[in-house]
Amino acid sequence: MGIFHNPASSSTPYKDDTPLPDSVPKVQELGVSSAPLKSAAFFIGAYCKEYNEDFMLCKNEAGGDPGRCLKEGRRVTRCATDLINKMRENCLEQFEAHWSCLELNNQACPICPLFEAAHLTCGALQEYFACRKPERTLNKCMFEKLGLTKTIPGSPVCEKQIHEVQSPIYTTVQR
Repeated sequence: MGIFHNPASSSTPYKDDTPLPDSVPKVQELGVSSAPLKSAAFFIGAYCKEYNEDFMLCKNEAGGDPGRCLKEGRRVTRCATDLINKMRENCLEQFEAHWSCLELNNQACPICPLFEAAHLTCGALQEYFACRKPERTLNKCMFEKLGLTKTIPGSPVCEKQIHEVQSPIYTTVQR
């Protein structure tokens, strides 16, 4: 069992070297930060839909305990890793432009005072609206090279997806 290290007083990142049991399938971590994950999120959702649904079904049947569904969780991670690698191979320039924009606009939130008043950090937002131009080029590349389209779950079928709107109300500069 690992030892608790207070991250506030530690100069090195916390790493638990305790090996997992042999019953847990081995898988490499994705190796990306929050911005590339957010950039790829809708594509991962579409590409790994069956694995995600298996994991959620297992978790639901296990009474909400994800520890009982490690095998299914590893499949989700492998699928996401596969897609991230394909994105890097086929749409590297567009992918990097989009997630870099998300990272750079991490603090560009017009409603930060509202979040700060609620003791939330605006930096956790990484809003898409500030990066629609690189998002469109990524979406185009993903469709042309991998056949994947970005669709937002729960969006009305008869309306345009928000990332396809040419003159949105919310932008980095409010009207």
